[in-house]
Amino acid sequence: MRAMLGLVGLVVVLAIVGVLARKQTSVLRSSTPANMPAAATSAASEPLAVQPGGNLQQQSQQIQQQVRQQVESALQQARPMPDEEGAK
Repeated sequence: MRAMLGLVGLVVVLAIVGVLARKQTSVLRSSTPANMPAAATSAASEPLAVQPGGNLQQQSQQIQQQVRQQVESALQQARPMPDEEGAK
């Protein structure tokens, strides 16, 4: 009887953990985080264009330059300021 009660308790705990894990993964699957500005996500979602005519080193340098430019443009964008009235 004691073993059966322990087994039922274990199954209940596993069910609760499964439901919580499913909720967490569904939240993580959202395409854009709510606190991230749209301009920053659009820069990150742009595909990197590589010219097929170069060798591997040239293509690598081209990708690095594009990533560097995207990071710099994202850093130059103004961050939204929190609402001062809501903080009071």
